[in-house]
Amino acid sequence: MKVTLKGIGDHLTFMAKGDSGHWVPIDADESLNGFNAGSRPMELVLEALAGCTAMDVLSILHKKHMTYDRFAIDIEAERAKEHPKVFTNIHVIYKFWGDNLLESAIQRAIELSETKYCSVNAMLRKSAKITSEYRLNEKE
Repeated sequence: MKVTLKGIGDHLTFMAKGDSGHWVPIDADESLNGFNAGSRPMELVLEALAGCTAMDVLSILHKKHMTYDRFAIDIEAERAKEHPKVFTNIHVIYKFWGDNLLESAIQRAIELSETKYCSVNAMLRKSAKITSEYRLNEKE
């Protein structure tokens, strides 16, 4: 795997591209000499966790022929007070909407993602406590 990062001018603004060939903006707040036009690096880590576990969970549920109307993930995280300010606690909330939700299938898919398949989870749990919950047909 390879990633290329290019700076934009003399600001803390960058474009990064991995093997998939898609550019991703990474930026700092304007007060830190950025343009506030992209995600922060630590946000990208949590976004990677959400994407990794979502792909696992939904792939597993698809194999079990479970249907749903809508799916979302929310993540709440705490960081250490001192540098390098790593994540110390991460809480993942899986949300499903639909009429034919099989709770046992959802539980098992989440468990498999967290303990076997999600490489981002495996890396992060070396420094952070990761917890999760799921919610079915939550009102918004």
